[in-house]
Amino acid sequence: MPKPVIAIFDVGKTNKKLFLIDENYQIVFERSARFVETVDEDGEPCENLESLKSSVYDSLNQVLQMKEFDIKAVNFSTYGASFVYLDENGEPLTPLYNYLKEYPEDLKKEFYAKYGGEEKISLETASPILGSLNSGMQIYRLKHEQPDIFGKVKWALHLPQYLSYLITGKAVADITSIGCHTQLWDFNKSAYHQWVSAEQIEEKFGMFTPADSTAKTSFEGVSFNVGVGLHDSSAALIPYLANFNTPFVLISTGTWCISLNPFNQNPLSREELEQDCLCYMHFQGKPIKASRIFAGYEHEVQLKRIAEHFNRAAYLFKHLKFNPGLILKLANKIPENQQPQHEFSATSAFGDRDLNLFQTAEEAYHQLIFDLVKQQIYSLKLVLNEGVRRVFVDGGFGKNAIYMHLLATSIPDVEVYASSVSQATAIGTALAINDAWNSNPAPTDMINLKYYSAIERTVNF
Repeated sequence: MPKPVIAIFDVGKTNKKLFLIDENYQIVFERSARFVETVDEDGEPCENLESLKSSVYDSLNQVLQMKEFDIKAVNFSTYGASFVYLDENGEPLTPLYNYLKEYPEDLKKEFYAKYGGEEKISLETASPILGSLNSGMQIYRLKHEQPDIFGKVKWALHLPQYLSYLITGKAVADITSIGCHTQLWDFNKSAYHQWVSAEQIEEKFGMFTPADSTAKTSFEGVSFNVGVGLHDSSAALIPYLANFNTPFVLISTGTWCISLNPFNQNPLSREELEQDCLCYMHFQGKPIKASRIFAGYEHEVQLKRIAEHFNRAAYLFKHLKFNPGLILKLANKIPENQQPQHEFSATSAFGDRDLNLFQTAEEAYHQLIFDLVKQQIYSLKLVLNEGVRRVFVDGGFGKNAIYMHLLATSIPDVEVYASSVSQATAIGTALAINDAWNSNPAPTDMINLKYYSAIERTVNF
């Protein structure tokens, strides 16, 4: 008898995968698609939409022909801040512009002057000023730089909703995409921002649809439920929300280290926005206050510097054990280690340190992690509120014993865990529409945890 499964398309910037997940949330099949890049009219690199479309159709056709599986539902998660502009026939009118593309300064100034200034827009939309990474600014640019093309736009869909559209033919908008650093959503009014209506853009987003809803669809003669798609950062949080009821903060670590607090609905202040805080959106429509630092990237840069200085292979540091004696030595050796971080900094203090101060590579690396954790604690406290008793760390730093011990020591009143969920984004995307395909409740053991206790407090953070 075929195994009931859900098919999840998890589309990152470089990794694109299809997963089949069974009713017990075990991944029973996966397929990768190669990343295909093209360029836009300005020669800027961007996603190849035709290749992406073909990959979705080919992958779905493949799994539908596998007799051992019964596809009950399909859903999508992708990176955010990317619009697909479709004409009345559902065909793309432009490339899928890269959200890192430089934004024209004159148009930016014109926009904010017209609608009340950067601070006003940022506060109301819970979005720092991020240029093209504010996807609302992309569509504003299209309207004012390419009005002929804008006039032909029937639908402007964020990438997750475009992939859903490929299967259902229905144009919808989803809160996890619309509400995350787009400058489209007014968090005070829980509605599109006034400028969206003023520019007559709202009508192009499709019907606003709950992220946990589905549409019954037939594809190649097979019927199943199709979700509306989710922003990947919001999807990765869902397994934690499904497994824990008590307030927590998730620190998602990778190139960026993002502290996500789904239990803090306080409006963003001007000071928080200036310190790179923003709001993501819970798949059920609640704001998720977040802060972020570029610590994963800095770790890689500084690790390379240490490795070259001490003539050591960088990979050896991955297995370095925590040495509390070194931390105590460093606390006495470098006076500033005894002081907490009092102001926001985009980078840690380590980049300015003279590596000749350190006797060994191990000592230098402990100081690097010390500096990164100090920066992380400052960032974490921007979103930490009363009642939070647990902090989960997933991603690369969750596997770093030095980082985890120092983090636990720095917040002794909060339980600190390294956590991992196999393919958290895909699992969260399936959980969002669990009731549409699965008669079983969500399992409560999908997250692996390792507890870190605070060592004797010898230094301040």
